[in-house]
Amino acid sequence: MKLAEALILRADSQTKVSQLRQRLVKVAKVQEGEEPPENPQDLLNQLDEIFSQLEILIQCINRTNSQADFGDGLTLADALAKRDVLSMRYQALNKLVDSASDLQDRYSRTEIKMCSTVNVVKMQKKLDRLAKQYRELDTKIQSMNWQVDLLE
Repeated sequence: MKLAEALILRADSQTKVSQLRQRLVKVAKVQEGEEPPENPQDLLNQLDEIFSQLEILIQCINRTNSQADFGDGLTLADALAKRDVLSMRYQALNKLVDSASDLQDRYSRTEIKMCSTVNVVKMQKKLDRLAKQYRELDTKIQSMNWQVDLLE
């Protein structure tokens, strides 16, 4: 199995867990004398089975990520960490640019004038570079996911 297939299975399993959790909440309580539409124990058993499979799958994914050579002396896990930090940097700077760009209109000379404390154009160019780095790294990661075999 390829790493990408395992990642798809993991996402599918996480969706199933979410659905089972919602179904369990619906059958957690019923009026006295009523029967729940589904047996809570059956749902709990299904949930336990999915959790067991998911644990093994995540272990295999993590093992693969930590051992797959990404190039430039990095593992796939290193590249994922780099991508995560690029995303966090982008989000932080994007908030700054949004805030600095949102200058309020003044309706009279007596209102306080608000000024940006950062160079918005310069920050926007930096945002564009971060977005490009993120896209390029993510594309390489996604491509590699389809090339790497999942380690058991």
